[in-house]
Amino acid sequence: MLKYISADWIFPVNSSPIKNGVIGFNNDGEIREVLRAEDAANLNEEINFYKGAIVPGFINTHCHLELSHMLKQIPEHTGLVDFVQHIIKNRQHDAAEIETAMFTADAEMHQNGIVAVGDISNQVVSRKIKSDSNIYYHTFIEAMGFNPERATAIMDYARSTKAQFDPLPTSIVPHAPYSVSAELFNLIEQEAQKNHDLLSVHNQESAAEDAFFVDQTGDFLKLYKFLGLDIDFYQPSGKSSLESWLPRINQQKTLLVHNTFTQEADIAFAKAQNPNVYWCLCPQANLYIEHALPDVDLLRKANVKITLGTDSLASNHQLNILAEMKTLQQHKQVPFEELLQWATQNGGAFLGLDHQLGSIEVGKKPGLNLIQLSTDWEILNDQVEKII
Repeated sequence: MLKYISADWIFPVNSSPIKNGVIGFNNDGEIREVLRAEDAANLNEEINFYKGAIVPGFINTHCHLELSHMLKQIPEHTGLVDFVQHIIKNRQHDAAEIETAMFTADAEMHQNGIVAVGDISNQVVSRKIKSDSNIYYHTFIEAMGFNPERATAIMDYARSTKAQFDPLPTSIVPHAPYSVSAELFNLIEQEAQKNHDLLSVHNQESAAEDAFFVDQTGDFLKLYKFLGLDIDFYQPSGKSSLESWLPRINQQKTLLVHNTFTQEADIAFAKAQNPNVYWCLCPQANLYIEHALPDVDLLRKANVKITLGTDSLASNHQLNILAEMKTLQQHKQVPFEELLQWATQNGGAFLGLDHQLGSIEVGKKPGLNLIQLSTDWEILNDQVEKII
């Protein structure tokens, strides 16, 4: 027996919005019917009506669940280099405290209508929570090490971590261009090719990143000094960060995360280099750390595939994709339907879940969220009512 619901608006995402549309779904949450109001007029079933707009479950393509215990511990607007130093100094806490914070964060995301997450992990502490969660997780096991002599050992450790997550979906990924040697990049790429893995990379989150690759100047020199890392072996490429490292990835499906200081030439280069690149925006984290936002208009103009993420509670006050959408609508005037596609369908496509999530279609189990919009589809608040 099907349950039927209706709302002021239904946003299937894969097709035009339906005013007063009706959705029929079974007890497993599988969509069995999507009807226009006139087609449902003779439906001899009880229909529960919701005031607002019904949208598919949200997909968070970038999170750091294991940093959830660092909520409100790092000041805002420090800049990336100082932020990274805060993370290194303060990420070690009591194991029970870390586990409790992760459990709370997972529940928060579920309550906020998030149905799938691409999560960065450096260790195995999040495995049990992910195994028991109502949310689908793909874990990106982060490898980092700028010393080329350490590449093999770092990769061995990443493979060991990956094995401990089995059978959960995982892949080994580079942390960021400034923290991964060419040798380690090559090993990660070989692993990705062998396993057809998804990749995720923190990209151009700070202006200092490009400065380091162009002429070896900027704040990252301070970070390497803090780490006690001798970088005499390093030779700058004279190119932007993205142009320097992306050729090492051979057509793998790759998520570029943050992109706060990405330029038009970088976007054109990435499009020409790899058609399987997706661009993840985490606006509230960008404002928290660098007090800046990506040039979203450049990405939209280039018609690239955009997804949304929350980053971690170390760099955000909440884990709420609707709040990220609201921030972009307010600061960058992105139309709601476009934002919704980024938050649902595009994220599902990147994670390989588009057969099940990301749109309200017959045969899918996308989850259904109720949100509140103005008459011209402005997001009124960041409150989500999870229907299924």
